[in-house]
Amino acid sequence: MGIVDPCSAAGYDLPDLGTGGLGGTEATVLRVAAALGSRFEITQYQQGRSNRHLSEAGKLRPLQDLDDAQNQAALIVINRWKVAIKLRKRHPATPIFLWLHVYPGRHNRKMAAALKAAGITVICVSETHARALAGFLGAEDVPPIRVIYDPLDDDLHPDATPRDPDLLLFASSPHKGLAEVFEQFAALRRDLPNLTLAVADPGYLRWDTGPVPEGVVFLGSLSHGALIRQMRRALCLFYPQTTFAETFGLVLAEANAVGTPVLVHDGLGANAEIVADATQRVDGHDPAQILGRIQAWRRAPPQVTANPAFRLGRVTGDWVQLLEHAAARHPEMEMVKST
Repeated sequence: MGIVDPCSAAGYDLPDLGTGGLGGTEATVLRVAAALGSRFEITQYQQGRSNRHLSEAGKLRPLQDLDDAQNQAALIVINRWKVAIKLRKRHPATPIFLWLHVYPGRHNRKMAAALKAAGITVICVSETHARALAGFLGAEDVPPIRVIYDPLDDDLHPDATPRDPDLLLFASSPHKGLAEVFEQFAALRRDLPNLTLAVADPGYLRWDTGPVPEGVVFLGSLSHGALIRQMRRALCLFYPQTTFAETFGLVLAEANAVGTPVLVHDGLGANAEIVADATQRVDGHDPAQILGRIQAWRRAPPQVTANPAFRLGRVTGDWVQLLEHAAARHPEMEMVKST
């Protein structure tokens, strides 16, 4: 089975989770590939990779090696629908999936008819994402759409780490609303001058965020373990920006998994689905509401938990079911490893 990533700037592997600088999509691909490795032969084709490597996440190959790939049991293409269409021409009998992690732009409307005609199923990462995609594509010529959540590590749980009531955390790329978060934080500090906002930036995209308020501390690019330790210490994940719509928002789920509340703008992207607890959602346009929620949490932080549907074990089962169903429809292709 091949996982095709035509979007990555460089090759990536599981050890990169421990060094930082890895985007959420790449981290998700690695975790899913590693979890599926006991059931399927996995080969990953990555844009930007220059060498071949055998990993717990499968055989890692440069993207151009895909030109010589033969008899793939299935192909899973990350985000690029036109690449999936090209692969259908080369592999007419192979099950092909488009694993979508983004909301497509307006210039991609013709993807619906093309994907349906090619028999390509789209995998969305939340129900919100799937509904938005179906609405974008229109009522006619919609390809099959399935939902499989991004995975949350099974071992993420609260511990005894003390929380700092003055520490807020932003843990995303700066293009995901950091300029607005700076403004929201500056407004908070007028009433709560001891607050600190720690910013964990994965560093894969430079972005103009405007003036930096007093009280902001830049943590740089953190390993996954270091980021989780920051989450455990923070009063909350501070993310009430109103412009960048998440298709899933893995850091939101991870924060709740370790007992850290998140403050998000209600009604934006998948926020209400991933953060089902309404007390963690506010009107990001209302500084008084943001202030009131932070003040209340400083007095008594809410008890939050992970959604079991996001756990890696459950997500892996969803992928296994999907791929075994595809194998049953294509019995000439052996997908499951012999044991």
